[in-house]
Amino acid sequence: MSGQLDAAMVRLPGMGWQPDGDAVRWHVRQGDLVTDEATVDFRAPGDEPGQFRRRHHPLAKPVRRVFLLAMAVFLAAVGGSIVSSLTAPGTDSAAARIAEWARDHGMGDLVTYLEKQQYEHNPPRIGGKPAGGIPEAGAVPGSGAPGKGKPVVPAGKPAPATMAPLASGTALSGEGRWQTVVMTPKGEAAVRFTAIRPDALHTSFLAGVMWLDPTFVRGQLRPGTTDPGGSWQASPSLTSAEYKNVAAAFNAGFRLTKNASHGGYYSEGRTVAPLVDGAASLVLHTDGTAAVGSWDNEVHMDSTVASVRQNLVMLVDGGKLNQTCQTGSSALWGFTIGNAAYIDRSAFGITATGAEVYVGGPALSVCTLGRILQDAGVVRGMELDINPDWITGVYYHTAQNGQPTGFRLYPGQKPSPSHYLSPSSRDWYAWFLRS
Repeated sequence: MSGQLDAAMVRLPGMGWQPDGDAVRWHVRQGDLVTDEATVDFRAPGDEPGQFRRRHHPLAKPVRRVFLLAMAVFLAAVGGSIVSSLTAPGTDSAAARIAEWARDHGMGDLVTYLEKQQYEHNPPRIGGKPAGGIPEAGAVPGSGAPGKGKPVVPAGKPAPATMAPLASGTALSGEGRWQTVVMTPKGEAAVRFTAIRPDALHTSFLAGVMWLDPTFVRGQLRPGTTDPGGSWQASPSLTSAEYKNVAAAFNAGFRLTKNASHGGYYSEGRTVAPLVDGAASLVLHTDGTAAVGSWDNEVHMDSTVASVRQNLVMLVDGGKLNQTCQTGSSALWGFTIGNAAYIDRSAFGITATGAEVYVGGPALSVCTLGRILQDAGVVRGMELDINPDWITGVYYHTAQNGQPTGFRLYPGQKPSPSHYLSPSSRDWYAWFLRS
């Protein structure tokens, strides 16, 4: 206020300010009784008449002391816990770490409210085109050309058909066209990639689709340091011994705490959360192949099951989209965001030929996510995690020595492509080339 005090702007409950010539009278009232009053000259030497300088009310210091003391007590109680969360290994963002800490300390409703406000007031852009068009995949080692590779040996699963555009009009150059991004030493296509606009409205965004051939790759569920936490044979990060044959990695489902996933978790012969009948389940067998289905209806426990990760309900089943993707409750699609918000989402499914498909991208509703699964040929599929901080689809090019080079699945994917080279706080999946 440039040294001037506007009496109307500093009025506090129970307090009144009155200009009195070149001074200000303050009084504290209890009802209609003036209990204390004094006249304070707010002018400083050289001030013009009627010009006031800001002065602290006599009650301000005690109130400030109480506030600072309360903050000091709060920070002393939780500061160590927050610092521990912020300094834990891994590449999670500070915002994601604080949000997870808050959820773990009884403030989940507040975090949920703030997330909903963020998504409601910052919806993704409508219209436009993807900046730079459809990305070319990284050059496959030894091929000398981006995303094309050596001639593929006709073995393994049949190559997937080009995906038709979900946006209206003509497909962009390269949209829906599969690029080989990981090959076996014999030149067989182990992992393919394509990008596609998610719908007819959000045409400036691209979702990434990763197609994995179980003939040449095998999957493994990996633990996170906090979810599920605990001690496991499998490492929460890629180990140096795995650098030479890792092909791809991606996030798993919702958190297990407070049953956000509405399902269970089984791995290495241990049940962390009870498996739920009817829940959508990603099952990995001991031979590294994957299956997706409704638990104890389409997939079951037997001696070949290595892990089960459940998350919500089936999104695609029998090749058909679950119609509750438009109307489903939080019990079906998650209490934090639900089904309608257009945000970063991910999913996994199995095609009729047994190929394995992972989808990740921005500006997706549950329904548009399911339609991308369908168009990629998936007959049984399920939603995995959502939220920009957790969608982490990566394919890798290995090196003779040292760490592999990771590539984001879609433009704007927030986590680093080196995310799984450090311990992950959430559980995740790794896919490796078979020997």
